[in-house]
Amino acid sequence: MNRDDDDFGEGFIAESHPLRATHLSVPAGGMNNSRAPSISSSVSDLDVPIYTRETTVPVSARGGLNGRLAFAIAAAALGSSFQHGYNTGVVNSPEKLITAWITDVNGNRTNIRPTESEVTTIWSTAVAIFCIGGMIGGSLISVVADKLGRKGGLLANNVLVLLTVLFEGPAKAAGSYEMLIIGRFFIGINSGLNAGLAPMYLAEISPVHLRGAVGTVYQLVITISILTSQILGMETLLGTAEQWPLLLSLTIVPAIFQLATLPICPESPKYLLLSKGQDLKAQKALAWLRGTIEVHDEMEEMRAEYESLKMIPTVTLRELFVNSALRIPIIISIVIMLAQQFCGINAVMIFSTNIFRAAGLDPISAQYATLGTSGVNVLMTLVSLVLVEKAGRKTLLLVGFSGMFVSSIVLTACLAFAETVPVVANLSIFVAIMFVLFFAVGPGSIPWFLVSELFSQGARPAATAVAIFTNWAANFVVSMGFLPLKNLLGGYVFLIFAGLQMVFILFVWRKVPETKNKTMEEISSMFRQISYQ
Repeated sequence: MNRDDDDFGEGFIAESHPLRATHLSVPAGGMNNSRAPSISSSVSDLDVPIYTRETTVPVSARGGLNGRLAFAIAAAALGSSFQHGYNTGVVNSPEKLITAWITDVNGNRTNIRPTESEVTTIWSTAVAIFCIGGMIGGSLISVVADKLGRKGGLLANNVLVLLTVLFEGPAKAAGSYEMLIIGRFFIGINSGLNAGLAPMYLAEISPVHLRGAVGTVYQLVITISILTSQILGMETLLGTAEQWPLLLSLTIVPAIFQLATLPICPESPKYLLLSKGQDLKAQKALAWLRGTIEVHDEMEEMRAEYESLKMIPTVTLRELFVNSALRIPIIISIVIMLAQQFCGINAVMIFSTNIFRAAGLDPISAQYATLGTSGVNVLMTLVSLVLVEKAGRKTLLLVGFSGMFVSSIVLTACLAFAETVPVVANLSIFVAIMFVLFFAVGPGSIPWFLVSELFSQGARPAATAVAIFTNWAANFVVSMGFLPLKNLLGGYVFLIFAGLQMVFILFVWRKVPETKNKTMEEISSMFRQISYQ
């Protein structure tokens, strides 16, 4: 049976090809023609790559960062997490402009000027519905990831971005704040789906020793996009009464970028093999991502996981909490997502302008100082991208939450005496920046990809859906509950966050395992052993 190697893509050579024999490693005693076929029933011996276990593969060829992998990371992350971060921060700067517009629209409709409470309710709905959409999107992750795939789900998700722009862009011209609310709802669903699909795709295309660093890219892009939204929202740029609809509509740009780049990249090899049983396509995708045909070892690991999954029934939401081997990691995932939202980072970001004003900065200088704080968030997330594969996930989580705990205590004291002691007011600026720094080191980035590391392929979509729903639900609670607490307690609200941070420190120390340099099958086996004890 003579086949042309073009039928199979890079890494396969027809049996009649003159180079084929020189690349085969033949054990002593001759070739064994009775070799078992591939695990995929549609793949024959001729589909097996030209190298075998005896082939020596350089470490750099087995999983280093290369141009194609970097391209796939950028295509997946920039088009997804940018939506998440940009639409989280974009409404902050033009808040007064949009609420004034809402007042005018409502007044023109009824000929009665609405009360401040009515306008606040409409604005709060527009802000909070983003989180509600995120919860809905998070709950759909399992279905979308299984039916459309990781790459397919990310691409299809851009339809929601188009709908968002169609509603938000013309909202001011149409005199309809309802269109703004609907647009925020659509982009919330989009962001909720992205929060699960993108980290899942990034984790599954990454080599084991780069998985944490690549997973951190999701949070890195979120911080960059929040900073971008703050810069574009300044009064000197798009933060004006005429330009704020354009500011909201710019969310289409990362969608266009992803639609232009992600189709070039392959689907997740793990999804192709473990979920679809497509051995050949998985091997071709892995070879593309690694930039080499020497992917035999990784394919063997995935095939072993594929064989083990055959004996395991489909994991349902109920199974996640009933099965003891799955219950431990799902509890860890839920608590880590709650920790990310309840640690107080949103409170510091909201308080930051007030802190800078109390230190004597004028409004414009305070705004620039707030941008500087967001810049620190970006810089330290970039640092964590390097540290996560050296120090490990657990260590960075402990360092991050411990630093935030100390910062919360000191910041409470600073805010209590800021008005009477100028030196303390200046110190509060430093402490607020340190709080953001410690958040970026670990708690900001690690939860997004830790969930994908804790579960094998069969349970990953369902577990991710639960974790992302939890994150968005916690985000909703914080966004709705923080301002009343702030008005009630003032700066002492940080004592509540300090107490929660101590709980999270103890939980991470006692319950969260270190997953650095472990394959996903090794991590799953670890939880199975724990469940038997």
